[in-house]
Amino acid sequence: MIRLLLADDHPVVRAGLAAMLSGTDDLEIVGEAGTPGAAVALAAELRPNVVLMDLRFGTELTGADATRQLRALNTPPAVLVLTNYDTDGDILGAVEAGASGYLLKDAPPEELIPAIRAAAAGETALAPAIAGRLLARMREPRPTLSSREVEVLRLVAEGTTNSAVASRLHISEATVKSHLVHIFTKLGVASRTAAVAAARELGLLG
Repeated sequence: MIRLLLADDHPVVRAGLAAMLSGTDDLEIVGEAGTPGAAVALAAELRPNVVLMDLRFGTELTGADATRQLRALNTPPAVLVLTNYDTDGDILGAVEAGASGYLLKDAPPEELIPAIRAAAAGETALAPAIAGRLLARMREPRPTLSSREVEVLRLVAEGTTNSAVASRLHISEATVKSHLVHIFTKLGVASRTAAVAAARELGLLG
């Protein structure tokens, strides 16, 4: 019997999944969590084989954060991401955090149930479209930012002005502008807003 934990902040989604999976002989839903923290706590207590994990909960912690914590448990469950979000950054972030699979919420039962079984067996379960994009993305060279450039961009993401960034980091405003020029060039963008969006998409801001 595969023990399942459902982690999603929408009760209606959890109820729908429970109804869809309840008639499957080899699956048992042992618990439900509405936040990433609750998912980790319940998994440590209930020891499910697989956690069905959403990615965004409207909390500081994300599904990827919870996945990383779940995989660090003494008896780690497999984590199968089930979400509405299919950006490359989301997919890479989840896989890098240790997710065994990645499916979208519009996946039919005939796709979801085999994916749960595959995850429980220690196999990878990626929707075909997701797998193709992930492979293509992994073959592409990813831009990297220096630690100082990341510091600058994090402050920019908070809405901090160049002069305030300079003050916070104890550098000149000219140096801040120089860092931003390098960041824009590396990310192929032309504005602060676009740089922040691109860096988040690539998972460079953590």
